[in-house]
Amino acid sequence: MKSLKDVLPGEKVKVVKFSADSAAKRRIMDMGITKGADITVIKTAPLGDPVEINVRGYELTLRKFDAETILVENF
Repeated sequence: MKSLKDVLPGEKVKVVKFSADSAAKRRIMDMGITKGADITVIKTAPLGDPVEINVRGYELTLRKFDAETILVENF
């Protein structure tokens, strides 16, 4: 398992769990990132913050701090 922050552009991963506190976890889940969701990393900014992803058919940009709390695995 690795965090979403460590996924390279073009890779497809599946959400396994969250390491965030309950408020941050709720905010992330409200964006459509739930356990079992498939995510494709589109690109990252030159310094790694933010990370642009595709989840559930739409594009979303996450801060590196939030991406670190999302634990994923390759399919």
